[in-house]
Amino acid sequence: MTSSGAVPQAGGGGTGERRRVERRVNVRVADLSLPELRRILLTTVLSAAVIVLFLWMVRTVVIAGILGVVIGAYLRPLYSRFRRGTDSPTLAALLTMTLFIAPLLAMVIYSYVEISRVVAYVTANQGQIVAQIDSALGRYPIMGGLTSTEQIREWVVRATDYGAQIPEIVQDTVIAVAVATTIFLFTAFYILTDAEGIIAYIRGKIPPRYTELVATLEGNVRGVLYGAIYATLLTQTLKTFVILGMNLVFQVPLAVVLALLSFVIGFFPIVGSWSVYVPVAIWVLIFRDSLTGALAMVAVGLLLNTVFISMYLRPKLAAEKSRVLNFFWMFVGLVTGVYTFGIAGILLGPILIGLLKAVIDTVTATASWRMLDEEGEPTSATPSILTAP
Repeated sequence: MTSSGAVPQAGGGGTGERRRVERRVNVRVADLSLPELRRILLTTVLSAAVIVLFLWMVRTVVIAGILGVVIGAYLRPLYSRFRRGTDSPTLAALLTMTLFIAPLLAMVIYSYVEISRVVAYVTANQGQIVAQIDSALGRYPIMGGLTSTEQIREWVVRATDYGAQIPEIVQDTVIAVAVATTIFLFTAFYILTDAEGIIAYIRGKIPPRYTELVATLEGNVRGVLYGAIYATLLTQTLKTFVILGMNLVFQVPLAVVLALLSFVIGFFPIVGSWSVYVPVAIWVLIFRDSLTGALAMVAVGLLLNTVFISMYLRPKLAAEKSRVLNFFWMFVGLVTGVYTFGIAGILLGPILIGLLKAVIDTVTATASWRMLDEEGEPTSATPSILTAP
């Protein structure tokens, strides 16, 4: 008798508790007691203060953290292959990150060695370099047709002095980015080894009433990330080979280094690889005595690299692969994102517009608001102007 009577009592208590929770969730502000209102205000103020302090604390490494999340997420397939062949998630993550970091480190070391050699050559041959520049200034009307040996000598000396400071600059840069690099590496490692737990935790904290919005946000972010990364890597590789090919044709020193430099700074859609091919064209004009070659390098770099690949091909490929944004909005996301957030803006710009589209689509979706037409069928949602055709 006792046990049989306990079941409805427990059930009744659970029902009453759920009702009290529902009443508390749906309560109006005017119905709150003074202690409850004080508790809400105190919690809100403390939460806001903690968030502000946290953002201030990580302000210098937040981009590194975001890049760590992105790189970790996109290295997951490679990590999974290593994971199947090893018994240790840590070992699999270390192998994955080594394959990613080792080529980058090798390129940095190679570039440093080559630049050091060029600086040593310029230092030892300043007089010859000044004479060639001075001769070119007098030979080509487009360069002024004037000579100023002393001023040219001063420019060469300044350039040589700057090159001699490269080791010190590298040391200062390493010190400055040490914390950001550490955050990047540990974030990527954490994403590789515990992605499932992170996703499960985030989804467990989202109330069911936001499921539709979260699903749309997740789909849009995944799409624009894939599109932006695919298009950026492909177009940067194409531009790098274009620069490398022109450097080899005109026998430009540091041909590989300049091509690698073009790969890095070419991420900026407007102020990108032109900062490599324009100085190289000037070098070809002065030291190869080839006006045709210099003009050809500028024309190919401007029309192919800057206009076609950066301004057209990249957003077009990104929009097609993402299947979320159309060409125009992907173009806006790539260009404005870079100028706002730096290199990470290549991802953050399209992501922000993708999130905006998800919010707009969810809020304006007629089915989610249970709006029916006169025949009783759900009305079709109006296509978004952000959507890829």
